[in-house]
Amino acid sequence: MSIQELLDLTIKNNASDLHLLPGNYPAIRIDGELRYLTSYNQLAAKDIEMMLMGILKPEQKELLINNKEIDFSFGFGGGAYGDLGRFRANIYYQRGLMSVAFRYLQPKIKTVEELHLPKICHAFAQLKQGFILVTGPSGHGKSTTISSMLNEINLETANHILTIEDPIEYVYPPGKSIISQREMDVDTHSWNMALRSALREDPDVVSVGEMRDPETIASALTIAETGHLVFSTLHTNSAAQTVDRIIDAFPASQQAQVRVQLAATLKGVVSERLIPMVNGGRIPAVEVLVGTSAVASTIREGKTHLIDSIIQTSQDAGMISLEHSLSQLVMSGAVSIETAKAYALRTEELMRLIE
Repeated sequence: MSIQELLDLTIKNNASDLHLLPGNYPAIRIDGELRYLTSYNQLAAKDIEMMLMGILKPEQKELLINNKEIDFSFGFGGGAYGDLGRFRANIYYQRGLMSVAFRYLQPKIKTVEELHLPKICHAFAQLKQGFILVTGPSGHGKSTTISSMLNEINLETANHILTIEDPIEYVYPPGKSIISQREMDVDTHSWNMALRSALREDPDVVSVGEMRDPETIASALTIAETGHLVFSTLHTNSAAQTVDRIIDAFPASQQAQVRVQLAATLKGVVSERLIPMVNGGRIPAVEVLVGTSAVASTIREGKTHLIDSIIQTSQDAGMISLEHSLSQLVMSGAVSIETAKAYALRTEELMRLIE
């Protein structure tokens, strides 16, 4: 078997991920579940190493040897950027042996409608400044959601869109905007350096792949404060938890200032999960927080425990609770009640909405 054969099989099976670990069969993830490719032999460590060394550039091999892990991406299927799409890869060592996880990124960036996202995402893409956060567990579509909104900006307005990524995931088609995509370890040496220099690159829109530490969060907030539209992601389960995570990342002496900055800049949080559908495939269930004056006051005063109730009573402002989103999916027949209950944060509220 070859790496090209396995990647091609991943695409043909509409899988999201491919895993190669020594002593195991190759495994692909379809609709959130791992499936083993038992028609192939179990993988030997030397075979995995040979396959992976064949797709790494010399400088990437050096990084892998020095760091014991590496993130990178590449186009697949020919063409300048890969006609069949791109793969994001993380090569890592476990039990002293080289292993890898590939994430498949489809060649076409889907629209908000094609991704079944709420219409408020169009309004977020039309903003001139502010902070938009897309949150949720790993592998639940955060990067795809942001790319959809960025591509809408790209196709409809003449802006300079600057992305800072580790690694570059989606490549954008020609549109009205110009797009600078900076990749960690290729185009810049650190998140902090890239963010510090961002304002000198005359951006209108900045996308930060992930806010990993207080320095990254502080830089993103400053860029949003200075009249830019900023997109980023966090691994949190709800809008309220997102606000708390940002504030709690800082020492107590700085938290009051961060609350003021966040209250002034936060325009929206989209917290999403990809839910298995009754007839196969996955569909997002989303919680949406819109940065209204009531939300800004709540953040500024440190009363984030009130955010959930604000979401539940502000549907007219475009806010959506996770339970409301799940109930709509159940009532449309897309998702079973049992599946919805497994993903709900407040099961009693979900059942009340369904009944």
